Amino acid sequence: MSSEPSATGTSPRTPRPGAQKSSGAVTKKGDRAAKDKTASALPPVGEEEPKNPEEYQCTGVLETDFAELCTRSGYTDFPKVVTRPRAQQSSVPSASLTEKPAQDDQRLSASCSQNSLESKYVFFRPTIQVELEQEDSKAVKEIYIRGWKVEDRILGIFSKCLPSLSQLQAINLWKVGLTDKTLTTFIALLPLCSSTLRKVSLEGNPIPEQSFNKLMGLDSTIVHLSLRNNNINNHGAQLLGQALSTLHNSNRTLVSLNLAFNHIGDEGAGYIADGLRLNRSLLWLSLAHNRIQDKGALKLAEVLHPFELTHREVVERRRLLLVKGTQERSRSPSSSRYGDSKADREKPQTLGISNIALVDKQEKMQSLKAPKGLGKKKEKSGEVVKREEKLGPGQSPTQGTPKKEDATKAGKGKVTIPEQKMSKGKGTKMAAKEKRSILLESEQLVVEATEMVNPLLEPVEHRDGKVFLPGNKVLLHLNLLRNQITEVGLEGFLTAVQYQVQVSKSRTSSKAPLGLLWLSLAKNRFDPQCQTHIMIQELMLPRDPVKAKAREEEAAAT
Repeated sequence: MSSEPSATGTSPRTPRPGAQKSSGAVTKKGDRAAKDKTASALPPVGEEEPKNPEEYQCTGVLETDFAELCTRSGYTDFPKVVTRPRAQQSSVPSASLTEKPAQDDQRLSASCSQNSLESKYVFFRPTIQVELEQEDSKAVKEIYIRGWKVEDRILGIFSKCLPSLSQLQAINLWKVGLTDKTLTTFIALLPLCSSTLRKVSLEGNPIPEQSFNKLMGLDSTIVHLSLRNNNINNHGAQLLGQALSTLHNSNRTLVSLNLAFNHIGDEGAGYIADGLRLNRSLLWLSLAHNRIQDKGALKLAEVLHPFELTHREVVERRRLLLVKGTQERSRSPSSSRYGDSKADREKPQTLGISNIALVDKQEKMQSLKAPKGLGKKKEKSGEVVKREEKLGPGQSPTQGTPKKEDATKAGKGKVTIPEQKMSKGKGTKMAAKEKRSILLESEQLVVEATEMVNPLLEPVEHRDGKVFLPGNKVLLHLNLLRNQITEVGLEGFLTAVQYQVQVSKSRTSSKAPLGLLWLSLAKNRFDPQCQTHIMIQELMLPRDPVKAKAREEEAAAT
C-alpha cells in the first residue's frame, strides 16, 4: 500500500523535466532564429562593403593600383601583374632546378603530382607582364599583354591606373582579341598616358573593319607603331596611306611603321606609296612578308626619285605659293620712317618692355634740325642701337643677323647629336642596337624641326609642261623581304637608288636629309646573282651605316 502512493506520487513529477526540456528547446530555437536574423542584418565580421573605384587615388605602382581597382570594381578573378622574364635570367634558375628534385623526393607522390600540375597551368593563366626601370624597381617602362582577351572593363581599369605611370614608354598587345569597339576605347586611353609613351604594338589582332588608321590621327603622339600579322588587306593599306598624308594633312609624329606579315598586294602598296609622296616624318617602313608584285614595287620606287605632280597637287601648290607670298608681303618692312618708328614702338610692347622714353627721344630726333641737335641725335641713336641689342633677336623683321646666328647655332646643335651618339656607340655592340641608335638619331633630327615645310613648296623641276617634285629623301629604311617582286620591279629600285646616291653626294648642308640607307629585297622572285640586284647591292653597301662601321672597326683592329 505504501508503494502505490509513492508510485502515484512520483508519476506526475516525472514529466516535468521533459516539459522543461521541451520548453527550453523551444526557447533556444527562438533565440537561434533571432540571432540568425540579426546576423543576416549585420555585415559579416572582417568584410567591408565594396568601395567606389572612382574614389581611389593611384599611387604609380601598377601591381597595387590594378589589384585595388579590380577589387573595388567587383572583379575577383583578375590577371596578376608580373615582371617580364628576360633572356639573361634563363641561366640563373638552373641551380634552383637542381635543388628541387632533392626536396620533392621527401614529399608524398600525390602532393608532388598536384604541385607539378598546378605549376604547369600557371603558365596559361592571364598575366600582365611589365618591364621595370633599372634605377627604380617600381617604375613600369613597358607593358606586355599576350594570349588573352582584353575586354572593356580591363581597358576601363587601365584608363584609371595607366596615367599615373610617369615612365611608361611602350604598350604591346599580342593576340588579345581586339575589336573595332575595344580599339576605339584603347585609342581614347592613349592621350591620358604619360608623354613618354612612344611605342604601341598591336600584333595578331585582325579586325574586319581594318580601322588601324585611327592610331595615326593628326593628334596622335605615337612614334613607333607595329601592326604585324593583323590580316591587313588593300583596303586597310588605303586607310593607312591616307593617314600618312593627304593633299591637305600629313602625320608628323610617326617615325617607324611595321606592316610585315599581312595581306597587302600591289593595290595596297600603291596606297602606301601615295602616303609617302607628301610625308616627311616616316623614317622606317617594313612591308616584309606581304603579296607585293612588280606593279606595287614600281609605285614604291617611284616615290624615291622625282615624280610628276597630279593636277590637284599642282593646284594646291599654287595656292600655297599665293598664301606664302601674301604672308611675306605682310611681314616685309615699309620704306617710310614713320612705319619704322611705329614698328619699333609696337614690338617692344609685345615683348613686355617699356620703351616710352626711347620713343620720345626718336620723335625729338626727327623734329630737331640744328647742328647741335644732330650731335645729340647721334648720341641718342647710339643708345637706341644698344637697347635694340639688349632686346635680342626677333624684335623687328629687318633685324636678320641675330636670326641667322641663332639658325646656325641650332644647326650646329643638330649636327652634334649624331656625333655624340656615334661616340657612345663605340665598342662591341650588336647590329640591331646600332640600327636602333641610328633610327633614334634621325628621330631626334625630325623632332627638333620646329617648323616643317610643306613638301609641295620644295623646289620643283619643269619638264615638257609637267611639274616634277623631288622624291622622298627622308625615308631611311625600307624592307620588302619575301614578297613577289621580279627583275621588272628591280629596275625601278635601281633608278631610285641611283638618284638617292647622287643626291646624298651633293649635300650642301648637314641638316639635309641623308636619303635611303638600307634596302632589303631578298627572298623575292628573282635570282640574287642577277645584274640589277648586284648593282643595287654595290650602291647600297657603302651607305649602310652598320656595315660601314663594322668595316672601320676591322680596319682599325688590323
